[in-house]
Amino acid sequence: MPDKKTLEKMRKKLENVAPSHGLPENASKSQLLKFELCKQFVIYLRKHEMSQKDLAKKLAVDPARINEIIKYRIDLFTVDRLLGYLEQLEPKLKVYVA
Repeated sequence: MPDKKTLEKMRKKLENVAPSHGLPENASKSQLLKFELCKQFVIYLRKHEMSQKDLAKKLAVDPARINEIIKYRIDLFTVDRLLGYLEQLEPKLKVYVA
């Protein structure tokens, strides 16, 4: 387990991560949903104080995929894929669409 100083550095890095690809002004409902799903991964990393590498191992995916998710590269993922990953992390996940 990392020490408190290392964890604080990790938190600060995560706080300063900006999406690589912002949403277009006329974003579709699908794009908005994928953006919100990606945000849940960032929240999960912060909440569980875990690294991208650890999350990748937990989901059995390449660490580069996790990096793409937390950088909001929504163009690289389907809603189904993002939901599938989130369901692995949070089996009781509930998603509400308005």
